[in-house]
Amino acid sequence: MDFTGKRVVVTGAGKGIGRATALMLAKRGATVVALTRSQADLDTLKAEAGCEGIAVDLADAEATREAARRALPADLLVNCAGTTELQSFLDVTVEAFDLLHAVNTRAPMIVAQEYARETLGRGAKGAIVNVSSVAAFVGIPDHAAYCASKAGLDGLTRVMAKELAPKGIRVNGVHPTVTLTPMAVKAWSDPVKAAGMMGRIPVGRFADPDDVAEVILFLLSDEAAMVNGLSMPIDGGYMIA
Repeated sequence: MDFTGKRVVVTGAGKGIGRATALMLAKRGATVVALTRSQADLDTLKAEAGCEGIAVDLADAEATREAARRALPADLLVNCAGTTELQSFLDVTVEAFDLLHAVNTRAPMIVAQEYARETLGRGAKGAIVNVSSVAAFVGIPDHAAYCASKAGLDGLTRVMAKELAPKGIRVNGVHPTVTLTPMAVKAWSDPVKAAGMMGRIPVGRFADPDDVAEVILFLLSDEAAMVNGLSMPIDGGYMIA
């Protein structure tokens, strides 16, 4: 897939799936605008792939909207930023619940609003991919706030797909299983816990960020012109196990 001449905004581009997506897009010709909290990560993206960068805390709604406006215009959008806190349901704090929804659910809404308004204002077409998780479908112990935030993102994706596709902007979601990112190491460092999860994945391994990035690029591409409103598991068969 060739993205030469395309300008793509990628949130959460500093690490994990977002970084893999940004680097893959740049390798295939895109100009990437990376949004992430760490300026150091933005500096390495610029040095490695020439990505433009905007440092922003996506938990801050006003800062998120301002950063999104600065990143535009763009042809395509990937909402990949995410965070987690490991708390059992009985121990979930309001602060953690609000933080995860701010970053995982509200920020994608804000960035997509600004992208869609600007794109439609130019009379252009586009595509959005929201990065969710299998945790939107399956209850995972100690992930109550995370599961809820990703399920909320899925509901948002469905409404976006219905409202925006008739205007020329396709919207899809991807749902990775455990992917070997810094956030996954935080959540799955216990070998007993990790073995239980991996035992439910028929292909016998966790995902690599590039596994997910390849699917994201397909959904952004013109080859996926008839794909809209999809909730695409990238899970090695976890959902059928």
